[in-house]
Formats: sequence, C-alpha cells, structure tokens
Amino acid sequence: METKDGFLVINKDKGCTSHDCVKQIRKLLNTKKVGHTGTLDPEVTGTLPIAIGSATRFIQYLPQGKTYIGQIKLGIRTNTDDIHGEIINQKGWPKISDEKLDQYLNQFRGIIKQIPPKVSSVHVNGERAYKKSFNNENFELAPKEVKIDELVLIKWDQSNGIIETQIKCSAGTYIRSIARDLGKILNSEGCLLQLKRISACGFHEQNSIKISHMAKEIGKKNAGNIIIPTISALNHISTLVINKEEELNFWQTGRAIQIDINYLSKSNTFDYKKPIKVIDKRKTLLGIGFLNEEQTYISPKLVLNAK
Repeated sequence: METKDGFLVINKDKGCTSHDCVKQIRKLLNTKKVGHTGTLDPEVTGTLPIAIGSATRFIQYLPQGKTYIGQIKLGIRTNTDDIHGEIINQKGWPKISDEKLDQYLNQFRGIIKQIPPKVSSVHVNGERAYKKSFNNENFELAPKEVKIDELVLIKWDQSNGIIETQIKCSAGTYIRSIARDLGKILNSEGCLLQLKRISACGFHEQNSIKISHMAKEIGKKNAGNIIIPTISALNHISTLVINKEEELNFWQTGRAIQIDINYLSKSNTFDYKKPIKVIDKRKTLLGIGFLNEEQTYISPKLVLNAK
C-alpha cells in the first residue's frame, strides 16, 4: 500500500506518549517520515495531529492554537502541579458561587504570564527542567507570556472542589500552571486532575481516530481515507496560483517569481510578513513562499519536489 502524504489526527489514549504514537504509526504505515505537531503529556488524552511524509515540512505553518477540557482539583498541591505528583500541601477551599469563581478566572484570560511546572521540558542552563526536578536540584523558572483566548467555566463542584473548564490557548501554555495558580488565588491549593485536548493546530477531535481503529482501516486498505491532504490543513493561509510554465520552472528551481501588483491589490489578502501557499491550476500544492515588502515578487521558502 502506498502511503499518502498528509496529516493523521490521532485520539491519544492515557498512558501513551506522543513518541509512542509516532513509532506505532511508522510501523503501521511502513514509513519512516512521521512526526507529531507537539507533545501531549502521557496522562493527557485527545487530539494529537501527526504529519506523514512531506507534510512534516509544513508543521510550522499550521495554526498554533489549542483547546482543552480540563478538571482542576482544589485543596491539593503537588510537585508536578497535577494529581499524579507527590502531594506537598493540602488545604481547604472557599465556599464560592459560580459567578464569583468566573470572576476569578478573569485573571487568566487574555495575555498572561505564567511560571511553567518544574517537571516541564523548558530548558534551564542547557538542561530540561524535568531532569533537574527528578534529580532534586533547586532551580527557578522564569515566567513566560502566553495567550488565553477563551476560558469557560463548565462546572463547579463545590463539595469536591473540582472545577471543569474549557480553555483555548496559545502553544506553550501550561494548564497545570493555571490549576496551581488558581488554587493560590482562591487562598487554597490547586492541581490538574485530568485533561483532554479537543483541538490542536486546526485539527479537531471529531476528525480523530484511535490507533487501534486505524490498524483495522489499514487492514481494509482504507488508510488513505483517514489521512488529511496537506493542502486541506493550510486553508488559513492565503493562496497564490501560478500556472505559466516559466513561473513553474522558476519555482521548482528555487527562484523568485515576479508578481502582478494589481492582482495583489484586488485580492487584499496578502501580507509580506505571512506565509503564502503556492499551488498550480490543478490545485496541486507546490510549497510555501513569502512576498517581498514591495509585493513585487514571491520567494520560495519551501518547495515540494515535482511528481
């Protein structure tokens, strides 16, 4: 079976690492060129986009936002900022209404600064923070800026101190840090109880598949039907069509192509600072380019080999 290039959306199970998923897919599809779009912690379930073949070159051009549904447990602080860590403090939580709790959540909406968990993969003097933490080293992490586009209170379980939320955020956001910091703000403690990612990089849970189910599809020779074409994953990027033979030759050999500025002014969708996907008249993806500041030519940044 010939493997198509594109993206596969895995619905990851708990306990499986992102690298585990990549290894399994390499074996199932009998191809080495497989990569994920960003790690998902072993205890986190849900949407894990996987790039196949030449799609691995386009990962950086995917939308970067992610959406989670998570439960925060008040009253407990752990060394990992989630329920699976060692408990380092316990404390009661306040009696509070849904409305008041939602007001506290305002402190986590928009652009905020947060300190990553000590067991995160952030580099500290050339070494991952989690390695230093496992070696019981003393160190501090600098706050980092992240963006919380949406934070919705789904349910507040007062008796058990459990807050369920939906969070849409930028890449690099730590939900565990939000759980920890919310506990402090409420004069309690907090840790992440469970977390599920429902969308990532423009891909959604409803289009995902379990790896176990994927194996069955391959057995039926339906694997091609579950791989999303690379071009479909780039719908958020402006498109430029080139169809002249000379332009196609220039593109394939990595040379800049002159652009009709009148065409650009009519479309009004191009920005020289943003990537543009380039296709031919058959809607075949040719690669990614960038306009110069004067918008007079487009230079290739990523060129797919002609087939």
